[in-house]
Amino acid sequence: MSDKTHFGHRIRTLREACKLSVDQLAEKSQVNKKLLEELEAGELVASLSPMLKIARGLGVQISALIDDAPTSAPVVVRGGRSETSMEMSGLGPYCLSTLDFHPLAKNNRNRHMEPFIVDVHPSVPEECTLSFHEGEEFLYVLTGRIEVLHGGQRYELSPGDSIYYDSAIPHQVQTLGDSDARIVAVIYA
Repeated sequence: MSDKTHFGHRIRTLREACKLSVDQLAEKSQVNKKLLEELEAGELVASLSPMLKIARGLGVQISALIDDAPTSAPVVVRGGRSETSMEMSGLGPYCLSTLDFHPLAKNNRNRHMEPFIVDVHPSVPEECTLSFHEGEEFLYVLTGRIEVLHGGQRYELSPGDSIYYDSAIPHQVQTLGDSDARIVAVIYA
């Protein structure tokens, strides 16, 4: 099942379990109805911000949209290679995907942080909205170079650099140059 289809299926399943219509979930989550319909249909890759809003509208943690079989056991990922990856847009709800998320705590029940290895791919500048959502984010650059736009400021980061910020402030993560970058991202929502 592709990431788009997986997320869409999980959203629809949870929405129906909550006995909510698309209109009701759109209103509760403050996410555009068209975006919600496209996500459920597997036609679109969303950014993290609408996924967090949808999870909140459903009354679940973001992990409920990611995980299939929650467990209380520790999760071990060897060599930074999780068994699954998720494609998400890093440039707003309607943009092409530029980020591949590799979850490092998939299926761990009741977690409060979402740790990922993220492959950041070069993107073509577009007219996209910046992402924002409740919580905090910590990024640590493993390889390549990234630029973080946060609150009107630009921060250039190289391997070994990190940044910690309030994710309620509009932000964006992108590569610098034409090469991929790899980062560790820990999201607390």
